[in-house]
Parts: sequence; C-alpha cells; structure tokens
Amino acid sequence: MGPGPINADPRVLRAMSAQLLGQFDPQFRDYMRDTQALYRAVFETANVHTLCIDGTARSAIETVMVSLIEPGDRVLIASFGRFGQLKAEIARRAGAEVRVIEAEWGSVFDPAQIESAIKAFSPKLVACCQGDTSTTMLQPLQELGRLCRRHGAILQVDATASICGTPLPVDDWQIDCVTGALQKCLAGPSGIAPITLSDDLAKVIMRRRHVEEGLRPAGYQAGEGRIISSNYFDLAMIIDYWSERALNHHTEATTMLYAARECARIFLQEGHAQVFARHALASRAIVAALGAMKLRLFGDQSNKMPNVTGVWIPDGISSDRVRSAMLDEFNIEIGTSFGPLHGKIWRIGAMGYNARQDTVLVTLAALETVLAGEGYRFTRGAGIDSARAVYHAG
Repeated sequence: MGPGPINADPRVLRAMSAQLLGQFDPQFRDYMRDTQALYRAVFETANVHTLCIDGTARSAIETVMVSLIEPGDRVLIASFGRFGQLKAEIARRAGAEVRVIEAEWGSVFDPAQIESAIKAFSPKLVACCQGDTSTTMLQPLQELGRLCRRHGAILQVDATASICGTPLPVDDWQIDCVTGALQKCLAGPSGIAPITLSDDLAKVIMRRRHVEEGLRPAGYQAGEGRIISSNYFDLAMIIDYWSERALNHHTEATTMLYAARECARIFLQEGHAQVFARHALASRAIVAALGAMKLRLFGDQSNKMPNVTGVWIPDGISSDRVRSAMLDEFNIEIGTSFGPLHGKIWRIGAMGYNARQDTVLVTLAALETVLAGEGYRFTRGAGIDSARAVYHAG
C-alpha cells in the first residue's frame, strides 16, 4: 500500500502463467496486434504507433528521448519531484541542451509558467510527469499539448504513476507521446511499458532513421540525423518490429506481453469512469481518515494524485519503526520518499487491484494501531470510522 509497485491482479498472474510463444508465431502476432488495439482504447487515442517497450517504465522514457534527441537539441524539463530530475539526466546523456524549471516539491506548474519557459528557450522537446509519486502531486495537462503545439515543441508525458488512475485522454489533450507502466494503477508487474506516439512524432523519429540509412528525405540539411546511440532503444526499429512488416529487433518478452494485454483487458472491462471513480473514492477515504487522526497532509491538496497520499510524519515518531511494524506485524508496506522528503513524509497508496475498501480500511486500522503503540496521541478509531463513512456515502 505504498507508491508502487503494488499487488498484481490475480487474473494478470494467471495470464502470465501461459506457455511461451515465439515472436513470429502467428498467434503471438495476433496478441501483439490485440495489445496495440487495447492500449489505444486505454490511452483514448487513434495513434497507429501504440505499442509496448520491453523494460520497466524508465525504458520507455529513455527510448523516446534517445530516439528523438540529437546532440545539441534543446529540451525543457518541467520538474516537480524526483522523476523530473530523472528525465533531465536521461536527456543530458542523449546530448541535449537541457533547461530545467522546478516547482517546489508539493506543488505543480501553472501552464503560464511552462509557456514562459518555452518562449524563452525554444525547446524541441518538453517533458514532464503527469503524476510524480515522490511528491504525490498531479500536474494538470489539459492545456499543455495545445500550448506546446502553438510554439512548435513536442510534448512527452511520463504517466508511469498515473495511467489508469486519473483521466488522460491523449488525443483530446493533443499530447505527442505518453509512456506508462503496469505496476501501479494497471495492477500488473513492472517490466513492460505501454507507449503511444502521435503521427507527427513518429514522422520525426522515422525521418531520423531514414537519414541514418542514407535515404535523404526532402528538406534534409547537412549534419542532420546523427546515429542513435542505442540499438535496444531505437524506437524506429521497435516501430518496424510491431508493424505488419514484423522486422526482427529482439526476442519479445512473451510473459510480459501477456501481462500487459490482461491489464488492459481488465481496465477496459471495468471502464475508464468506474476505475477513476474507484481510485478517487479510496483517496477521499484515506484523506478523511488521516485528518481524523490529526495527521497533516503533504502538498497542495487541489493537485493531489488520486492513487497516493503524502502525510507528514508526526514529531517524535520514528518513520522506520512505524513502517517496519506495519510490514512485520501486518504484512502491509507503506513508503517514505526521496531527497528532501526522505524520512519526513509517508506515502500511502491505493491503486490498481489495491484500490479497494477492504485494503484501505485494513491499512488504516494497522496504521492506527502502530501509531498508538508509538505513543502518538489521537482518538482511537476516528480514522477508520471516517474512512468507513466516506465509503458508505460513496
């Protein structure tokens, strides 16, 4: 019950137990096509280039950056937590000229701040998180896609921690690229990353590929299209692999594809609105309980992620001792955070398969018990009673 990874849905684990198939088995190619169609529905997009990258969420972020960025390209990173810092590091390794704008941890950006930075820097790429679990904050994205297009920039969104926990209609919001993961709101394991690319972004990537192969497209300028530094993360090659051309790139991670396919099937069967409502309800219950326990919530609550809640650790209470007792005595894991927030806040998650009334109430009851044992003074039962009231009210 931390910021992820979480418990996988048993249906996903069953799907992963199926026998292996080779990547050129006709049945497996059908699974690949089926997975693409499912994730187009998940992302709410018509993007042809919707597929999965074999690797954890970070692999998808890096695949986009190393395939798109050429040395000297300008990249603007909007960072409001640990994972904004990660994107800046990846972009620098790809040879970009990077400018980072930072929001105080516990807050997010007003679109005008990002537009001002774009005007001053003229980046090729703007990259940000939708939700950053290190701070539990959710960046509003409704305006960013149109804003970036207005200024000729590509928008890359890391939705590792938020995909399927909160709305992200890719086409409606005009986002060029979204990368995701299974191990949070999709209720699966880490190790494969769904991704969707706009046609415009795919053209940029494939144009660079053509230059590498000696095919000079119209408008080519000398020095354009240096060789992509990674073979495994060469997105043009991966696009060809997932296309009807089926050009061999790597041995597909069969079991992980089964997982990704089943995660999407489960999500779509329940429905976008219902899943988002389930996560929002769990969030409201946790927030109500923590308030009743006289615990102070972390960050701007108007921009809080629905699937993870940050709470300040009370003075005089040992973070490690509480987390250890939760794990050792109740078999429940909650998280602390990174950097300036390490040991200062707990992060309590309720996402995917764990965004359920029973898991939320048991976690809160365990937290009450452990905190009381540590000498923290509050009204016993107030937290879980408040959470139950939220669930009963719906």
